Amino acid sequence: MIKKVEIPLRPEELEDQKLIRSKAIKKAGIKADRVKDLRIIRRSIDARQKQVYFRLQIELYLDQLPIPAIPLLSKLQPVHDAPSAIIIGAGPAGYFAALEMIELGLRPIIFDRGKDVRARRRDLKAIQQSGIVNPHSNYCYGEGGAGTYSDGKLYTRSHKRGNILKALKLLVEHGATEDILVDAHPHIGSNKLPKVVGNIRDTILKYGGSIHFDSFVTDLMIEDGAIRGIVVNGEIQHKAAAVILATGHSARDIYHLFHRKGILMELKSFALGVRVEHPQPLIDKIQYKTPNRADTLPAASYRLACQVEGRGVFSFCMCPGGLVVPAATAPGELVVNGMSMSRRDSPFANSGTVVAVEEEDLAPFVEEHGIMAGLAFQRSVEQKLFEYGDGSQRAPAQRMTDFVNGKKSTTLPPTSYIPGLYSAPLHELLPKGIYRRLRKGMIEFGKKMPGYLIADANVIGTESRTSSPVRIPRNKISYLHPEVNGLFPCGEGAGYAGGIISAAMDGQNVARAVSRFLNDEQTVNER
Repeated sequence: MIKKVEIPLRPEELEDQKLIRSKAIKKAGIKADRVKDLRIIRRSIDARQKQVYFRLQIELYLDQLPIPAIPLLSKLQPVHDAPSAIIIGAGPAGYFAALEMIELGLRPIIFDRGKDVRARRRDLKAIQQSGIVNPHSNYCYGEGGAGTYSDGKLYTRSHKRGNILKALKLLVEHGATEDILVDAHPHIGSNKLPKVVGNIRDTILKYGGSIHFDSFVTDLMIEDGAIRGIVVNGEIQHKAAAVILATGHSARDIYHLFHRKGILMELKSFALGVRVEHPQPLIDKIQYKTPNRADTLPAASYRLACQVEGRGVFSFCMCPGGLVVPAATAPGELVVNGMSMSRRDSPFANSGTVVAVEEEDLAPFVEEHGIMAGLAFQRSVEQKLFEYGDGSQRAPAQRMTDFVNGKKSTTLPPTSYIPGLYSAPLHELLPKGIYRRLRKGMIEFGKKMPGYLIADANVIGTESRTSSPVRIPRNKISYLHPEVNGLFPCGEGAGYAGGIISAAMDGQNVARAVSRFLNDEQTVNER
């Protein structure tokens, strides 16, 4: 028998296993000798009152021991000679699709324009320290995708989209800490996630999959309305009856390729704004209501949202104890993002603060760019902010109070952003509607979270890669593109995910659809 209970613990009690056991038994109202084991299944922080508590959900095993879990990787069998499908992109959607394919007895063949997770580091150093942007290897492109070196947060609200626990367990079996199975807002960290990604690669290769880096997909081979394969680096053809497109939200070349070939795409809403950076001790003080955060409490985070003039204004990708990083994917752009290491021990907190951009906001761009209007709008802001600067990856910034008051800052607070900041009138450089709503949103956030709106916070431009501005449509059941048989749009780049776990689950779903498709194709051929 299993009995579930929830108990509160003060931060200083969190590591006391005997206390946890006694509190759980007392809450359950049972005799201690009946409890053969206990498992913490969820851990969250309750900071609503002056006293901060951890809340633990616990399973008590009464008169029995828990059944040992069977490792997911034990289900895998070699697929060296199995039917194959191509996956474009080695991010979470592509890699988790590959693991699912192997479990289903299919051989994944993966192509990624970027480098493996270790080699990527040289290009990240180049953009951080020298402002050199490699258009094929950066914070967005390469093994593991954008999440590998931009925080590794695993939280998702997409519980109906797939098996979250399976995705998390696969990460644990590849080296992530088991804490991610119980934390309400799990996080791996940009210092540990690369090793996990490398271990996933090793699993794919061990069981017969293949992975090709520095392999930029430049064309799709389509005949009679069906995919026949891909062209890599402008000349090498790879044939396949099924292709999973898992290229990520910044793979603009793919959208241009689809546009040139007349493949159906759709305009999609997205969001654009700035990244706000506060001193982490200030956020701790506001959220935990104490000037000194307990050692057992993590760096505090926040989530803010409001409606301004019919558009959502909200915080995005909040990185407590984190760093602001340059995330441009081509020369001539200024894009920033956030990340945290596993310890989240930076003295800064940062978060994207963005405004929803809807189709009607893009009217001037639709007339000239059509379906690519969102992409053109996004790029125009990134290029404008870059051109205002000195040609490097130094980012334009304002003190938050100056941003709200429409005043260029004379000085800027300290920052975690390695390329450096310079004072700039973001209130003039950003699109008027974006700035106006951001300004009102920040004022509202200051009311919801007293202390948020301060002069010691940096507002940094521009946070523009929140999601894809284009959706590549697919059938809700078959996951197939409506015009190209055998083409399976997947993950963030196709507009169907928003983060590591949601992309991973989408990859798993699409892999199962590919299995059904190839089985149906084989049945037809046999007839």
